[in-house]
Amino acid sequence: MSKSLYEVGEIPPLGVVPEKMYASLIRPERYGRPDQAFATEVIDVPTVKRGQVLVMVMAAGINYNNVWAASGKPVDVIRMRQKMGQPEDFHVGGSEGSGVVWAIGDGVRNVEVGDHVVLSPGQWDETAEDVRLGGDPMVSKSLGAYGYEVNYGTFAQFALVDDYQLHPKPANLSWEAAACYMLTAGTAYRQLTGWAPNTVKPGDPVLIWGGAGGLGSMAIQIARLLGGRPIAVVSDDAKAEYCMKLGAVGTINRTEFDHWGRLPDVDDREASKSWNKSAQAFGRKIWEILGERAAPKIVLEHSGENTVPTSMYVCDTLGMVVLCGGTSGYNGDTDLRHLWMRQKRFQGSHGADLKECREVTSLIASGLLDPCLTACDDLAGVGRMHQMMADNEHPGGNMAVLVNAARPGMTSLVDETELAEETEAEASLVG
Repeated sequence: MSKSLYEVGEIPPLGVVPEKMYASLIRPERYGRPDQAFATEVIDVPTVKRGQVLVMVMAAGINYNNVWAASGKPVDVIRMRQKMGQPEDFHVGGSEGSGVVWAIGDGVRNVEVGDHVVLSPGQWDETAEDVRLGGDPMVSKSLGAYGYEVNYGTFAQFALVDDYQLHPKPANLSWEAAACYMLTAGTAYRQLTGWAPNTVKPGDPVLIWGGAGGLGSMAIQIARLLGGRPIAVVSDDAKAEYCMKLGAVGTINRTEFDHWGRLPDVDDREASKSWNKSAQAFGRKIWEILGERAAPKIVLEHSGENTVPTSMYVCDTLGMVVLCGGTSGYNGDTDLRHLWMRQKRFQGSHGADLKECREVTSLIASGLLDPCLTACDDLAGVGRMHQMMADNEHPGGNMAVLVNAARPGMTSLVDETELAEETEAEASLVG
């Protein structure tokens, strides 16, 4: 007879699904700061339906989308789902993670119970007309961000996913390292390779905002693997050093400039003059790093409002500013003369498709791409780690939390250290 609830870190027999589970979740009455919005509670384990898989989560990655979920802004994800007829009055976040296949629904053939997997964050309806007609699922009208728009993410003992979201876990990685890379690496990979003809080519300068963050740390490495010359924008010397170790050819400290935010009105000559002076100095810093008067062929954007005007200004003729978020705000001003007269491209990019997820996983597994895990906590630390991200106080790179993994460094269900100690103890008794 199965237990109704297992303690976090206590592994039940393979395939035995309890009735209840622990989850770090958000409720509307707690909306606000992430360190107050998240709380660990006991909830029902979700039911597995056709085409779905229940994964025992060993570790989960931390991403900015659940900073938004915690605040209830710009979208109240709980209310949004309730309007769609879903009854839950809570949000279990977590858009990426690693774990073990624990139960499978009807029709699932690509994984088996016991498989070690990593989860990708895009979820869509495979019966949707735009998908069935051959369209990219990442632009399907049915697309939702798993663990943000879609409930029952990885901040729980068990996560409910569609079968196509699962990819083989690199055997050499710990659970926490495998849990933290898919969203940031996949997103950066699509930004840098998915929008032909504006893809990174050997020698191309690539400007990367937030170079020390999860997305930036992946983008620096990917750009270098493709032969590009990544330049990282950072906020302090420690982050600059971190980016240089990852392969950046140079860094720019954004605190040395003061033209961030909304673009001045073109008729405000004094404000425009001041903005142009600072933006030109920023551009000269790029030339200084490159050793030539060259402009970025690609600008990797995610900060949005504060930086888009500069990104469009410094981007090369026929180059591309590719944006996947708006962490500083959503009003993206630009002087349209730079856009049309220099024939630049302003491209939105969102997540990564299955092929891109599989390709970055291969890069990770081969050792060519470091997942850049820099901080790890347990399930109770989910709110604290999101607060670090919201306050820009995280150490750079990617962060994760252990869920069912008993300790950091584990690569399988068995605690290898504990097993070795038990074997040694038994051997000493025999001796």
